[in-house]
Amino acid sequence: MKWKRLGISLLCFQLVVVLGLSIASAEEKKIDQVDLTPSAKSAILLDVDTGTVIQEKNGDEKLPPASITKIMTMLLIMEAIDQGKIKMEDKVRTSEYAASMGGSQIFLEPGEEMSVKEMLKGIAMASGNDASVAMAEKIAGSEEVFVQMMNERAKQLGMNNTHFVNCNGLPAANHYSTAHDIAIMSRALLQHPEITQYTGVYQDYLRKDSVKPFWLVNTNKLVRFYAGADGLKTGFTVEAKFCLSATAKRDGLRVIAVVLGEPDTKTRNAEVSKLFDYAFSQYMSYPLIKTGDSLGNFKVSKGKSATVPLTAKHPYSILLKRGEASEGIRHELQLQPKLKAPIKMGQPIGKIVVYKGDQLLKEFPLESPVQVNKANWWVLMKRTVSHLFSVG
Repeated sequence: MKWKRLGISLLCFQLVVVLGLSIASAEEKKIDQVDLTPSAKSAILLDVDTGTVIQEKNGDEKLPPASITKIMTMLLIMEAIDQGKIKMEDKVRTSEYAASMGGSQIFLEPGEEMSVKEMLKGIAMASGNDASVAMAEKIAGSEEVFVQMMNERAKQLGMNNTHFVNCNGLPAANHYSTAHDIAIMSRALLQHPEITQYTGVYQDYLRKDSVKPFWLVNTNKLVRFYAGADGLKTGFTVEAKFCLSATAKRDGLRVIAVVLGEPDTKTRNAEVSKLFDYAFSQYMSYPLIKTGDSLGNFKVSKGKSATVPLTAKHPYSILLKRGEASEGIRHELQLQPKLKAPIKMGQPIGKIVVYKGDQLLKEFPLESPVQVNKANWWVLMKRTVSHLFSVG
């Protein structure tokens, strides 16, 4: 009986210890995951350089994104400019269909022409539904084809819980996204840093020199009232409520905060500000590579160009907790072996790998900055002969 009582006592003690540890663990988890956005249906806080998720709440819940949809519209515009398909100075003619859009608009008249730059201002600042459709038609010929492009781009970016039905976010069945997916496309848009010249301006004009100048006031008030905020896009419909994908940068650290389903603009802005405050007070960006820095080069077997230089198109950094030691952080270029022509522009060719001592911290994918076609037999023969003489 004595041993039995002792066994029961030991079992009870173990249970108390286990329960105590479980409660302590739960309390720690609760402290780590304080809900900074209690009024939002969904939210996420993301470091732009690394893609690290700092805070998340219902990040994969499918919800109507309202005008945050226009982030994808702006992304396709910026990519079309990069690809030389359109220029900022190109004129865009407004169709009757584009002019018929309701909701937020810049009041385009059928047949009216504006430059791509002016249309982009109208989308970024005033959330112009009419300007969005006009640009969709300019790039793709019709909104329907442009929306197909939007969905294809979303798939390429890994936005697995997103489906677009239009280019402006007006209410439509089966038009949805998530906070996580919106953060992904926001990060992609910020790979075009010039976009903040539009999303970060508080006020401007369209038709400035005409008899009917149109005053633009940014729907995102944080660009005026939060230090470092310079984008990206607000959204509102009765179904979606108040939404925002915002970005801010301080001391080299750029973050994205997305909130969906907020009850009003005041709460939306306050909760995004809380996310920003948390990021900037708790984290720092440790720079590794600056824009324009040489990353080395890669060799292409049987390519028209035998060697291709690699230059950083954007800065690379890692996210550290404030006060965390940075000693021992290093990075190296790891290229795929035996790269062979043809190589497509944007084709994966390797990665930048970041270590702290022997610990792997981060991997950044690398893509070919150019297309490398196959060399013809004459080029290959000259290269072989040159190599033989150089060896001799």
